[in-house]
Amino acid sequence: MLNNDKIRLMTKLALYESKTGKEDIRLSKYYKPDYVRYQVIKSIISATIGYALILALIMLYKSEYLIKNAVKLDYKTIGLYLLGFYIIIVAIYGLSSIVIYSRKYDISRKKLGRYYKLLKRLEKMYGDETTDSKV
Repeated sequence: MLNNDKIRLMTKLALYESKTGKEDIRLSKYYKPDYVRYQVIKSIISATIGYALILALIMLYKSEYLIKNAVKLDYKTIGLYLLGFYIIIVAIYGLSSIVIYSRKYDISRKKLGRYYKLLKRLEKMYGDETTDSKV
């Protein structure tokens, strides 16, 4: 005999597993500090590559000016400005990554907790069913 509650529960679990559950289950393999640290490192590397590409494009755009005034330019001041902007950008990316990925991890753990509660309920339904069938 079909148990409609069990079918609904199994459908709900299957939908979760096929959509957001994959990512949540993958995240559950990490401890929170490890996951956040990994994402921050990825963000900083991405910000560095992006900063370098933008800087290269600006230098290409201003190449005529740079070549004409190569002797007159104050390279120390330019270097300090570029380093300052780089540090600010990396700090912004790093701090925002900490906030965003910590929150993402926490939300994922809450969803996974609900998923495990539903799994326990399903397991209990199966246990009750086997107990009833033995009697």
